[in-house]
Amino acid sequence: MQTPGQAVLLRIYTDENALVGDRSLMDVIVQRAQTARLAGATVLRGRKGFGESARMHEPRPLDFNDNLPVVIEFVDEEARLREFLTKLDDLKDIGLVTFEKVEVLRYGGHHVEPHR
Repeated sequence: MQTPGQAVLLRIYTDENALVGDRSLMDVIVQRAQTARLAGATVLRGRKGFGESARMHEPRPLDFNDNLPVVIEFVDEEARLREFLTKLDDLKDIGLVTFEKVEVLRYGGHHVEPHR
């Protein structure tokens, strides 16, 4: 993704304690995104949440292993993100995956006015 305009937001929901072997799942996903040369990645740690299991993930006093929810976000061209998703097929603990059309207003210091 080189310029402002139409793009897609890919979100991957998982838990911060999800592992691939001895590595963090979120670290594996972000490293693969970097290798695939996606435009960028952001990992957001949630304060509380639940998913398909309906088990609440939230901090507990004196518990240093909270396993809070994590959202990994990528914004890039749709074709690049769909290709990237094929590189994650071997990962078992990925939760919800969503695509959302977005309009990029600024990228790499470039600013454009939104369409009105």
